[in-house]
Amino acid sequence: MKEILDAIQSQDSTAADFAALSIPESYRAVTVHKDETEMFHGLATRDKDPRKSLHLDEVPVPELGPGEALVAVMASSVNYNSVWTSIFEPMSTFGFLERYGKLSELTRRHDLPYHVIGSDLAGVVLRTGPGVNAWHPGD
Repeated sequence: MKEILDAIQSQDSTAADFAALSIPESYRAVTVHKDETEMFHGLATRDKDPRKSLHLDEVPVPELGPGEALVAVMASSVNYNSVWTSIFEPMSTFGFLERYGKLSELTRRHDLPYHVIGSDLAGVVLRTGPGVNAWHPGD
């Protein structure tokens, strides 16, 4: 991680420098767990406490697929998507991920026993998958 941070903070880093960085096998992420989707069953929305369902886990860095980018996240936010995901409302994210995982071998990797929350971020692109032309390492 230090190499990545050093490259980000350096004024002299090039796209080639970012592309040459080694990527860690895992990272820390805030997750929800599939086996906890019923933890708030029977509670009113106002009584569902996201702090009870959110976990800080070490998760594997996914392999890039077509149209995807791997980003070193420098900042993220909590928004409605994060809150809804954490209280499994209006429906659990896992139902969608299960259906999506049945579409192809590539999408199967999204059907996991955990889900990394978050939909807003700021960071630096480290890698891009096939078909990504608008973004490059270092952007």
